[in-house]
Formats: sequence, C-alpha cells, structure tokens
Amino acid sequence: MRNPILGVLALAAICLAVPAQAQDAYIYATYFNCDVTQQERADQIMEQLDKPFWDAAVADGTITAWGWLAHHTGGKWRRVSYYMAPSMEALFAAQKTVGDKIDAKDPKSSKEFGKICNSHDDYIWKRVAGNIGDSPRGTVSFSTYHVCDMAREGEADALVKNVFAPVYDKLVADGLLMSWGYNEHIVGGQFRRLDTMSAKDLPTLMKARGAIIDAMQDNPLGNTFTELCDSHADYIWDIKFAKP
Repeated sequence: MRNPILGVLALAAICLAVPAQAQDAYIYATYFNCDVTQQERADQIMEQLDKPFWDAAVADGTITAWGWLAHHTGGKWRRVSYYMAPSMEALFAAQKTVGDKIDAKDPKSSKEFGKICNSHDDYIWKRVAGNIGDSPRGTVSFSTYHVCDMAREGEADALVKNVFAPVYDKLVADGLLMSWGYNEHIVGGQFRRLDTMSAKDLPTLMKARGAIIDAMQDNPLGNTFTELCDSHADYIWDIKFAKP
C-alpha cells in the first residue's frame, strides 16, 4: 500500500519544482445548448458567416486561435465556440470587434443562430500547460471538465506540469496527439479545470487516451490528481473548424 507520508513529501517536492510559465494564453469558450434537429444549420451559419471574421482576426493578430466544435459524445452541451488571446482585455476587445462585424454583416442569420442555440454557458480559461493555441489541432478532441478542491488546485496544477505533461508531450512527439492543453478556471460555472487533447481521428485519440491512463496507473502519484479533483464530465468533440 502506498505510504501517505511519502506521497505528501513527493507532492510537496513537485509543487516546488513547477517550471516557469510560458506566455499567457486566455480562452473564451461558449458552450451552447442547441435544438438537435437544427444544429447542423447552426454549423452552416458559423461556417458561412462567422468563420471568415474569426479567421481574419487570427490573421491580423486580434486573437491567436479560435475553433468551433460539435458534440460527439458527452453531456448536454451541443456546440462550443472558443477563441484565444494573450490577455483578458484582448479577449473582450475581440468579442466586441468580431461580434459587431458578424451582426452587421447578416443580422438575420445571427438571429436565426440564436434561435437554434438559444442558451449557453460562458467560461474563461487560462492555459497552465500544453501547446493548445500554438499547434494545429486534429479533427476530434477529448475534453474533461473537472470539479476540484479550490484550496488545493495549485497542487493539481503542479502534478499536471511535472507528472502528466511529459506523457502528453511524448504522445505529441510520437504522432498520436496533435495538441493538448490544461487550463485553469478564471470565470464561469462549477468546473475548475479543463484538460483537452486532439488527434487526427477518433481511433488515434482513444489509443492516446488509453496510453495516458496506463502511464498514470504505473505512476505512484497517478491517483493523487483524482483526490484533488474528484468529479468530472467527459466530452468528445468533433473539431469542425480550428485555426491554428
């Protein structure tokens, strides 16, 4: 049986060894509840109306990345839009700038989209680890939304940076994953941490996830994260559009 004292000492050492964070990256994510009989029409509106403006915002540096995801497996959320920027101020500025252009271009289609996807949950995340936003994403992603002990979230973050990250990075190097990210809650609902990974297709994604589970089972600290973040919701998303 694992020695709890050794586990505490090991976790304390990990917390002290957290590497310096790269450039800040914030994510504004909107999780939509949509009419399932009309959600493909929402995808069409997003592609025809919204996508050109978000692509242009990446090209001119207003934002660093954006994407549109469709529900494959999971809970009630049916679609996700997200975009990334290096600061909260840049997120809100982009929201207004791009949103105003979309509404001005075709207010009728914007209104139609709002009827199809007529409620949503907003979250703002901050990247803690990973390459999401810097590297191209695949066609499908696996996202886990965690509920955590708020007093010990820093310990969970340290575990990801120092224990989990090398596993994810190796899977990227081996070609099983195209991107991954671990993000902390800034604004939003009950979920406190989000980890997400993408691959070229669903079989490859699930193979990578299996490899991660195996690696964590072999690590004496593999169960510690689930003690810190003891409930979660899993989603598989089809990545309709993403840049990069």
